[in-house]
Amino acid sequence: MSNIRIREVRVSFEEFAYRAPMKFRATVVDRVTILNVTMDGEVGGRVAQGFGSMPLGNVWSFPSARLTFNQTLEAMKQIALQLPPIIESSGIKAHPIEINHLLEPMYLRMVSAFDLPEPVPPLCTLVVASAFDAAIHDAYGKAHSRSAYRTYGSDFMNYDLSHYLDDRFCGEYVDHYTSSDAAPSLHLYHLVGALDPLTEGDITERLNDGLPETLEEWVRAEGIDHIKIKLDGDNLDWDVERILSVHRVLQNLRPGADLHYSLDFNERCQSVDYVLECLASVWEAAPGALSLIRYIEQPTPRDLYAPGTPVMYKAAKVKPVVIDESLTDYASLLRARELGYSGVALKACKGQSNALLMAAAAQKFGMFLCVQDLTCPGASLLQSAGLAAHIPPISAIESNARQYVPAANRSWESRFPGFFHVANGRLDTSHLDGPGLGIVPAVNAQLLRA
Repeated sequence: MSNIRIREVRVSFEEFAYRAPMKFRATVVDRVTILNVTMDGEVGGRVAQGFGSMPLGNVWSFPSARLTFNQTLEAMKQIALQLPPIIESSGIKAHPIEINHLLEPMYLRMVSAFDLPEPVPPLCTLVVASAFDAAIHDAYGKAHSRSAYRTYGSDFMNYDLSHYLDDRFCGEYVDHYTSSDAAPSLHLYHLVGALDPLTEGDITERLNDGLPETLEEWVRAEGIDHIKIKLDGDNLDWDVERILSVHRVLQNLRPGADLHYSLDFNERCQSVDYVLECLASVWEAAPGALSLIRYIEQPTPRDLYAPGTPVMYKAAKVKPVVIDESLTDYASLLRARELGYSGVALKACKGQSNALLMAAAAQKFGMFLCVQDLTCPGASLLQSAGLAAHIPPISAIESNARQYVPAANRSWESRFPGFFHVANGRLDTSHLDGPGLGIVPAVNAQLLRA
């Protein structure tokens, strides 16, 4: 087997202000810190440079009533600075998925020693580690002068999926559930946040920065037909009217289009009955709107083991309900299935290795699959799109950095113009089969001799 050993790891951070604020749960987010990771990995005497990138989504991964935004962000930065020596000193020589499997417990033990008023959630550690995991996969593919998605079979991996999941996967490898070639394009899910104007009449003061500012303007400019609707989860009348208002805009601008909606209650629903009542109210007011809802993101709090944890069977009979914030490992996926979740939301920010394993398990169990965003810009968005483009059941991806933090995309736009400039509601993913994770054009993929 062609295993990789990591020789050197380097980290850096980028800071960007949001073009417009975004409301997440009860918090308004107006800036982002991006973690970039570069590492040298050795395979058979060759050293390839891998790259990974991910926003430090502290509001999503480390929600806290006791710690401030800056404190949770600083915790994530400290994790990022302490992972390199763990990786470099581990001496592990293996396939990238195996490396992550061995390193993740070390990461979690290290973070458990942090002196904070409350423990760092495992999800938070996964988000930080995802940039490092991506860099390992990237280096591994580049060392073999091929896409990383062509290194997930028995000819490269030391163990089959049963080593990471359970005996139901004996003899199966990741490539059984992925495609070696990227889909040529993906539908784009456009986010309608709770603060976002739908029409001209909703604007109190224009940004006048040359980009669309209302849902109507985005639809006209990009031809989008997939819409993710952020909801309150604790204000039924507002949630129902928000869905209906979005539907009216799309019906006026895209009559006859194949429209897709997804609903995100941001874990704020206290029971599944709230979800059912919301769907029933939408059906009563506009049956056509309900028919266009393709799935519902995890609507209730993320602790799947809390007493009285809501079960999703009734809601899942109406629409697929996907596990999202709670999904951190295979055990949590199995627990979600016990609770009636019928789908899985994959996120690159939980790690390339994690996403590939969860994608395999979800397909094995016949679950609905989608790939979601963390307001990923630039390289992190390319990595997320690459994941979606190589998992055949998936045909769409979220991409909202272009709405909220377009400045973080600009240095990448000239290299992937078809990807960062949306046309007919789709992203061009045909160029994501370059060496490694394909986030650097093949002519620039660096392969160094040891």
